[in-house]
Amino acid sequence: MELTIIKVGGAVVEDSQSLSTLLNDFAAISGPKILVHGGGRAADKLLGRLGVEIKKVDGRRITDEQTIEVVTMVYAGLVNKNIVAQLQQRGINALGFTGADLNIIRSVKRPVIDIDYGFVGDVVGVQTNVLLSLISQGAVPVVSPITHDGNGQLLNTNADTIASELARALAADCTVKLVYCFEKPGVLLDANNDNSVIAELTYNTFKEYQQQGIINAGMIPKLDNGFSAIKQGVSSVVITNTDGLKNNGGTKLIL
Repeated sequence: MELTIIKVGGAVVEDSQSLSTLLNDFAAISGPKILVHGGGRAADKLLGRLGVEIKKVDGRRITDEQTIEVVTMVYAGLVNKNIVAQLQQRGINALGFTGADLNIIRSVKRPVIDIDYGFVGDVVGVQTNVLLSLISQGAVPVVSPITHDGNGQLLNTNADTIASELARALAADCTVKLVYCFEKPGVLLDANNDNSVIAELTYNTFKEYQQQGIINAGMIPKLDNGFSAIKQGVSSVVITNTDGLKNNGGTKLIL
């Protein structure tokens, strides 16, 4: 079975027109599919309105007690159900999830080494049998980046990681294409020039660009997760925008 996993985040989730375009393109994808979404900017807005300090290190959020409450409301609530409703409008029988639902994704609280990330989860298990059963019945999972530890604690987990872990786990049973879709047309040599897309990117070149500061911030976990997926059996990983979904553009990761 060929399976497409689309991860959408950044400004695409927040802008109604961009989200509508993405969901139109997602609905048009043939065959089984899963949508994984972020919503970090929407969470940042609400955190700011509530006066909660926003802390990030290399694009990764520090999640304290107040923050886990807010991101759960935003990711698992408003953003997830808005996407599900709009997919239903397009004739897609979508079903919204957190990792806690049906025990689909279990995590452990990230151990403190150099940085205490708070209530951030590192994925330790994905229940693919549940997802495969739902997909076989025509359901389209829409997964938010909230997981759980099995002991009642919800954990904030990077949405790029969620997409990568799902792709890696499902690659044992499916031919998986993973697409990270955000507001830029791909990985750029020049962040201010959308025409500087790197068509193909190897892991070694990625690390060189990271050291040079060409690739930084939120792109780092996206690429780390993408290369991890490729190394563990995912057939294709692409980073692009909504236009790239239609014309096969963007940056393809290669070993």
